[in-house]
Amino acid sequence: MRGKILVITGGTGTFGNAVLGRYLKTDISEIRIFSRDEKKQDDMRRHWADPRVKFHIGDVRHEQSLADAIAGVDYVFHAAALKQVPSCEFFPMEAVRTNTIGTENMLNAAIAAGAKRVIVLSTDKAVYPINAMGISKAMMEKLAVAKSRVAGTRTVICGTRYGNVMASRGSVVPLFIRQLQAGQPLTVTDPLMTRFMMSIDGAVDLVQWAFDHGNPGDVFVQKAPAATIQTLAQAMLQVFKAHNPIQVIGTRHGEKLYETLLTREERAIAEDMGDYYRVAADNRDLNYGLFFDTGRADVSVQDDYNSHNAQRLSVDEMAHLLLKLEIVQRALAGERELD
Repeated sequence: MRGKILVITGGTGTFGNAVLGRYLKTDISEIRIFSRDEKKQDDMRRHWADPRVKFHIGDVRHEQSLADAIAGVDYVFHAAALKQVPSCEFFPMEAVRTNTIGTENMLNAAIAAGAKRVIVLSTDKAVYPINAMGISKAMMEKLAVAKSRVAGTRTVICGTRYGNVMASRGSVVPLFIRQLQAGQPLTVTDPLMTRFMMSIDGAVDLVQWAFDHGNPGDVFVQKAPAATIQTLAQAMLQVFKAHNPIQVIGTRHGEKLYETLLTREERAIAEDMGDYYRVAADNRDLNYGLFFDTGRADVSVQDDYNSHNAQRLSVDEMAHLLLKLEIVQRALAGERELD
């Protein structure tokens, strides 16, 4: 990484901070944080206090601010997004403007700047999407594949797709901690709802894997365990030795009972790479060793890969994962979780 420049869009979030923590241990020349939140940027500036970290105020909706931030960079990790399902349901065009059009703006800027590699971060909600957030992210993936055909190996564009990042901003674990600390019931939408459970380190590992192994148009998925929301709530009670009641409040706008990381068609042709699946784009030829074959006879009977049929965590296993989270360790040490 010596002499290289990386830009992280949406870089003030959980993912951006995790990437910074990892890449600042290398000999990278510069990391640019691109976001529209000056307060979070100032917090990061004070926390990391490293001259290699540069901050750019801007919005992926604005082409020029992106072009200025991406000029001269080698790599782009695209994490900027509207992520809250209910918010996107009520304001779907805002999801389109940020998640879809914003991604096209970023890809155009990266290709024009001659960036060598671009990794776009997607979500399980983009698979069989029923909500505006998932639809906007599914279109983002299609854009990335389409642009990869144009850019080829000059700017290698590939994507990652993953499920819930535990304890990320706006996720349920910080909410549960606040409710436990306030002596309130743990609010559960649907006890039988399942979600993939992934650590932030796992999310960074997935992006790094795509960075190291991706061909144009590839989408990478990390194999991950899943759990019901009821199991997660019970594990929280176990970890904190608490007896708060669990209150069922009903599914929120746009939520699914379970999430899917690979469609049946994708799973039928995905390359199993051990801890990861690679889904090659349909522009692949034999020079890359893979191509998209829609004629597989077993596509119709091949299961998709979803949080209902993935490895299911027990309460004890979920508690073990929770104890690894820094936010849980801080809360157990007596630190209050703020809104």
